[in-house]
Amino acid sequence: INETFQQRWDIQLLDYQVTLLWTIIVSIFSLGGLAGALIAGPMTIRFGRKNCLLLNNIFLMSGALFALTSRAARSFEMIIISRVLIGINAGISMNVQPMYFGESAPKNLRGAVSLSSAVFTAFGVVLGQVVGLREILGSESCWQYLLASNAIPGFIQLLSLPWFPESPRFLLIDRGDKEACINGLRRLRGGEVQSSELDEILQEQDETRGLRPSRPWELLTDRSVRWQLISVVIISSAMQLCGNDSIYVYASYVFKEAGLSNDQIQYVTIGTGTCEFTACIMCNLLIEHVGRRFMLMGGFLLMAIWAIVFTIALLLEHISWMPYLSMACIFTYILSFGMGPG
Repeated sequence: INETFQQRWDIQLLDYQVTLLWTIIVSIFSLGGLAGALIAGPMTIRFGRKNCLLLNNIFLMSGALFALTSRAARSFEMIIISRVLIGINAGISMNVQPMYFGESAPKNLRGAVSLSSAVFTAFGVVLGQVVGLREILGSESCWQYLLASNAIPGFIQLLSLPWFPESPRFLLIDRGDKEACINGLRRLRGGEVQSSELDEILQEQDETRGLRPSRPWELLTDRSVRWQLISVVIISSAMQLCGNDSIYVYASYVFKEAGLSNDQIQYVTIGTGTCEFTACIMCNLLIEHVGRRFMLMGGFLLMAIWAIVFTIALLLEHISWMPYLSMACIFTYILSFGMGPG
């Protein structure tokens, strides 16, 4: 950033100005994610779940291209545009993928299949941490390749997803194509379609026939969905405000206080992502047996306990062994998050 300003306008930026631009580059991803989440619903209705995911790769590939060429163009603005586009891609993906998985899965596996989106998101975190090692793409000379490496999963999706059928529920309820729905179910189940599964979709079609989608402000005045709305708002807010992202941010500081070198920290940090990935797999295996409510409440309870212990450990960090307790709290907190809220 500083080099770009010097070459363009012969201006030396102050530290706080560089920090401000760096903060914008990092945080603009979330604004892109918000935009993606808002347009995901209309896109799934207009194009379908599968086609929406395929079209979504336009944002990913465009963002990766901007990131890849930003260094040669000496333009930090291209990085900002890249982050916005990839944020839009993430916002759409995080909404459409669970929908596509859930509508395509059999009823007895619906929870586990829908949760697989979270499992692969956690796997993506681990993969990003590994690829970001200095020995791979984490060096100063390779950062543009690191930013553009997320195009690889997009290529895999473009090659594989066209061979999968569209969501049977979308084909019947939104498109009214019963024959295509039956063919889709037959391909997904690998044989004959169970009449009970088709009847369930037909019943949902009858219940929703003639109904128009509710506008956001109408949900606030509809008493019939008030408790569902309150539950969604509370659970979603709790997941975003629980501090898991802050734990990731300050993990390096805690590891440094424990006496680890910078070279060691980059490897230990991979353990944080591995914890969440492992916890998501365990949650996937347990959710159909113990239920969603138990996993959520248990996860939040454990997170609260570890947060209290972590706070005490930070207050007493002058004691020689307390930084190690802080490290343990980081891993257990992330495990608890992955087991429930994550």
